[in-house]
Amino acid sequence: MTATKASDEIFLVDSNVLIYNYDEADPAKHKTAKALLDSCWKGERRFALSAQNLSEFFYVTTRKNILDKKKAAIIISDIINFPGWIKISFDHSTALEAAKISEEYNMHYWDALLAATMRQNNVLSIYTENAKDFKIPWLNVVDPFEKK
Repeated sequence: MTATKASDEIFLVDSNVLIYNYDEADPAKHKTAKALLDSCWKGERRFALSAQNLSEFFYVTTRKNILDKKKAAIIISDIINFPGWIKISFDHSTALEAAKISEEYNMHYWDALLAATMRQNNVLSIYTENAKDFKIPWLNVVDPFEKK
């Protein structure tokens, strides 16, 4: 059996990382997010995104006038059609699992839904700015913006 390189591990990219890729208000976070996502677009890494992430991306970027609706929709279409992005989704049973996770780990339902979706799709690592929101023992949470 071959050891897996850390770069082979599939990470879900949380909505905030995806948004910072297009939001230049914080140049340091924009640069970090862009470098991370560019590694996917260049075929160097594969990342996962959930239907929930894409929905949050559209809502936030258009509500905060980061992107207009047409441009945000084009970006979502590009992600959907690009094989380097692993698209994951949830079903009815995931909603129930999210309710249980929300209760067990005392977390917001929408974060629990993302965690349940990840587990259902065997994606157990996440890049997110909100590491404090994902205090789940079976989840590998990495804040790409954290100063090292």
